Amino acid sequence: MLFSEILGQEHIKNHLTTSVDSGRIAHAQLFVGPEGSGTLPMAIAYAQYLLCGNINSENNGGNESCNLKFKTLSHPDLHFAFPVTKNEKVKKHPVSSHFLEEWRQLIDRQPYGNLFDWYRLLGVENKQGQIGVDEAHDIVKSLSLKSYEGGYKVMIIWMAEKMNSSAANKLLKLIEEPPSKTVFILIAEDEEQIINTIRSRCQILHFPPLAEDAISEALVEKYQIQEKDAKKIAIQANGNFNKACDLVYQDSEDIQFEKWFIFWIRSAFKARGNKSAIHDLISWSEEIAKTGRETQKQFLQFCLDYFRQAMLLNYKANELVYLEPQTDDFQLEKFAPFVHDANILEISEELQTAAYHIERNGNSKIILTDLSIKLTRLLHKKSQANA
Repeated sequence: MLFSEILGQEHIKNHLTTSVDSGRIAHAQLFVGPEGSGTLPMAIAYAQYLLCGNINSENNGGNESCNLKFKTLSHPDLHFAFPVTKNEKVKKHPVSSHFLEEWRQLIDRQPYGNLFDWYRLLGVENKQGQIGVDEAHDIVKSLSLKSYEGGYKVMIIWMAEKMNSSAANKLLKLIEEPPSKTVFILIAEDEEQIINTIRSRCQILHFPPLAEDAISEALVEKYQIQEKDAKKIAIQANGNFNKACDLVYQDSEDIQFEKWFIFWIRSAFKARGNKSAIHDLISWSEEIAKTGRETQKQFLQFCLDYFRQAMLLNYKANELVYLEPQTDDFQLEKFAPFVHDANILEISEELQTAAYHIERNGNSKIILTDLSIKLTRLLHKKSQANA
């Protein structure tokens, strides 16, 4: 992968190439960035620069056969680990090596893709993947061998926060003292979920969300859409190129999420003293509970963002509001006054608590019903400014 194919993040590109050129290569690095910021493409480009002996920011000029292997992600000294789970293809002890064909498809089609895209490709939207102890055994085994081409070996661990404690403890010593010329690149969206003992052994690089100009220029080039349309999508994407690509095709899960959210909000408003609306909330909870846990968690994050955007609009921070509802009969301006200083913190806390319990395999129907009842109370709270 060429550095020129990666959007923005010029300061990080310069840092990585300079570190290789000067021979100051950290043996364990942690790339932290929000979805769609380019952490995975950057890790692959960096690995190519390192393994192929490339000499410029275009990521060529080194070993040409090595560069060709990177085009198909078939270089023998490039290793990957990522969250997996059982599916129709793999019935037991799933590890990343069982899914390399699908992994290459994801990077080819959606190099900025997220965990939801990955699970959808595997056909396991209703399950949660992890990086488990079987994976850790495979990593130890593969890195104990000499490099095929006599140079560095690179292990890229994507979504490292999905590593369970058994795997993390198994890899701790290896990450602290890897074999000679072995580089770990861990990639995460939430570094706080990675155990401290591993995090403290990594050099951490933080990736900011992408600039709107970088996204809009890439959309014009990739999809040949009008510049004004590309700029509008870039604003809505909020620094996330994966979301921007979804919006071009109107394939974003956010469209469905918004329908669920609006029905939920309207039912919660009506539910105070209205028994039929309570039934609507219970039915809504049952419907969402039928989806996969990863979908439920992503939807709750969408709700959290929606509430935050409404609050910003309520307090006249219009320059920070990027959300544009796709539903014709719903206006953010009319909803915004109901999200304020007296309820936003409690709403945020309840949404995050619900996501926490869902991730830990709680009963989704009960969790979402409880959340809905609490939301009914919170939405009717009066702002302290109006009290």
